Amino acid sequence: MTTASLLMVDADAVPDADLPRWREWLAPGEQARCQRFARAQRLRQFVIGRVLARMALGQVLNVPARAVVLDEQVAGAPLLAAPAPAVKGFEGGFSISHSGRWVACAVSAHTRLGLDIELLDTSRDLDALAAQAFDAQEIARWQALPAARRIDGFYRLWSEKEARFKLGAEGHCVTIAHDELSVVVCSARRLDEAPGIELVALT
Repeated sequence: MTTASLLMVDADAVPDADLPRWREWLAPGEQARCQRFARAQRLRQFVIGRVLARMALGQVLNVPARAVVLDEQVAGAPLLAAPAPAVKGFEGGFSISHSGRWVACAVSAHTRLGLDIELLDTSRDLDALAAQAFDAQEIARWQALPAARRIDGFYRLWSEKEARFKLGAEGHCVTIAHDELSVVVCSARRLDEAPGIELVALT
């Protein structure tokens, strides 16, 4: 079976005092990137995302989370660098996303993935955003939706585009229900079932 897992953390529930401890999990390249964040929220999202990715990969690879090493890329998603035996036989993938207080990571032992989550923010000018982000066909499809479905439809389309971009291919996309977020996972190979959201705490 081709399956994936989706782990999610409420970043606001992680105490500030715990962040230095979680930063110790990061590789030197990730530590250097931490120094460049000007906003505290973005630093928090980054650290939690990298720790969450290690937890998710540790489950799939059957190794301790702290044994997972991620290689920071100048322009792009991180790569799995260690442990070496697990990396050699790993044919799957992982993807990290964050929006507001939520941080998520999708992981699969079987296929590459792209994940995007977006807060369903009703205060934004969706028409202006659509003009910037969508092509003419996508705008027409979105505008054809009933008024009651346009907010959800906008963010679902946005998330699908982002998840496909992260995947780097067309792939197969599934939407996962959440009260506050648009959540889309795209996979190179079709998943046999959509992953459920596993809400976890960093402890």
